[in-house]
Amino acid sequence: MRWEALFADLEAQLAAQSAAELDVEIAELTRAERATVAIADRLRAAQDVVLTLRLRGGSAVEGLVLDVAPQWVLLGEHGRRALIPLAAIATVGGLGRQAAPRPGAVEGRLTLGHALRALARDRVLVQIDLEGVELAGRIERVGADHLDLAVGHGARVGDLLAVPFDGLRAVRSR
Repeated sequence: MRWEALFADLEAQLAAQSAAELDVEIAELTRAERATVAIADRLRAAQDVVLTLRLRGGSAVEGLVLDVAPQWVLLGEHGRRALIPLAAIATVGGLGRQAAPRPGAVEGRLTLGHALRALARDRVLVQIDLEGVELAGRIERVGADHLDLAVGHGARVGDLLAVPFDGLRAVRSR
């Protein structure tokens, strides 16, 4: 009987050690998986959720998540649309813990330039928020790292301001 109890005790110790090792391995794999999640993946999982984005420079935008790409998020706010470069976001409020899978090949290549070119093509009147400055007009051209904005309602193409993408905080439809 003593031998059986000794072997049962050794088996229980081995099972407990194996379970502890498995718990450590699961925790390590979870941390490694979380390290691959980008903010765009979490924003995509928040589709149709109202979020509050605090932007660099201190302003805030609150709206319903309509679309997300690797470089931008599109929010619906009070009947308007706000295109926010991810690089302009300081914090996100209201975001859950979920993450969506990585985007497909085509969606993964949609840059901020693509979204801005669509606004230029459609001749949309926009309000552009820069840090401490707001500009209104039409996007006339979009380059690799900047856009040309015809300022004002009756702006001529000669009245253009070049706006680097790095300075953009939000681009709102008017």
